[in-house]
Amino acid sequence: MQTVASVSANVLSIILAGGKGERLRPITERRAKPAVPFGGAYRIIDFTLSNCVNSNFRRLIVLTQYESLTLERHVFRAWNILSPEMGEFIDILPPQQRLPNRWYEGTADAIFQNLYVLEQEKPRWVLILGGDHIYKMNYRALLDRHRAEGAAATIGCIDVPREEARVLGVMQVDAESRIVGFQEKPSDPTPLPGQPDRALASMGIYLFDTDVLVRAVIQDAKTPGSSHDFGGDIVPRLIGDHKVLAYNLNDPEQPGVAYWRDVGSLDAYWQSNMDLLARHPEIDLYDEDWPIRSGLGSRPPAKICVSTEGTMGVVEQSIVAPGTVISGGHVRASVVGPRVEVHNGSALDQCVVMGGVHIGKYVRLRRAIIEESTRVPDGATVGYDVEADRRRFKVTEQGVAVIPRSAPF
Repeated sequence: MQTVASVSANVLSIILAGGKGERLRPITERRAKPAVPFGGAYRIIDFTLSNCVNSNFRRLIVLTQYESLTLERHVFRAWNILSPEMGEFIDILPPQQRLPNRWYEGTADAIFQNLYVLEQEKPRWVLILGGDHIYKMNYRALLDRHRAEGAAATIGCIDVPREEARVLGVMQVDAESRIVGFQEKPSDPTPLPGQPDRALASMGIYLFDTDVLVRAVIQDAKTPGSSHDFGGDIVPRLIGDHKVLAYNLNDPEQPGVAYWRDVGSLDAYWQSNMDLLARHPEIDLYDEDWPIRSGLGSRPPAKICVSTEGTMGVVEQSIVAPGTVISGGHVRASVVGPRVEVHNGSALDQCVVMGGVHIGKYVRLRRAIIEESTRVPDGATVGYDVEADRRRFKVTEQGVAVIPRSAPF
């Protein structure tokens, strides 16, 4: 009989982390989307990696491609906690160019170009994950369902409003949760039975029996006109010939409530940060039973103090990371990263401030995202005149201004 540890050791987790994050520009100008700071203390990829470690899946491959330096440095510095002596590892794997002049042309192609890794590691199951979503999930519960039902593949899913499902993969399932239909980014998503305003959406989480995965991506590579995508190509072909299950994040075996966000747009990124400020947020970063690891290292505590002008710093309903000093400034409903300075007379309201930002005196910022290491000069104002902001910065549909490091103040 296989033990929990032996079963987990037969899983190879592959995290796809090479995305450009075009809709997150300009904050992805210098970094891959999974390396974007989030929640004051984290990078987006920390949520996926923490889920793996907490699920006791500790054989990890991170596939990189675009602007990977920041991501690689973060993984090496923050995630050097696994033990090679115990068969654990987290390896960074950039494109090997094993096929001449070929970058990854899709999620399935990324796996196809790295089939030699599966030959070397010989896993019984392969778990394929995105490195750019915010959620908590026990992957071991997904594996247990996959094994118990004798599935060839199992897809992580979640109920979402139909409007949101237009940009996701949408599944139709039978009474036993077997997938009988799959739509990729449909204009008219099929609703859940009895719930006309909801749809069952893919989370981009795929668990495969290894032999099924290998055959599927090889066949896909030979198929003319394929986009080489798991949702658009692999899954629709598999559901007719194999048992493919949907596993819902609402399962009681999961930690906390079902919260999953694709932070693929600037508005979604800003809103997901704001979600953390609720008194009891849907995703609990303070859950000691399911910790989300970050790479802040040894930094002094945050400090809120009186400025040299005698004004007291004030913080309301905000997250403030270590190393930050708020000297006479007022921070309200904001997420503030590490090593940030907020000086006398300045006011932040509903802002996401990344690490190393310097905010001068008498600055007013409202509904803004400020990139790492930006210097905001004395007296600057953003978020109070949308048209003036548009002339200087990118402003989202929801009116959030994005201030890059090279901001034209």
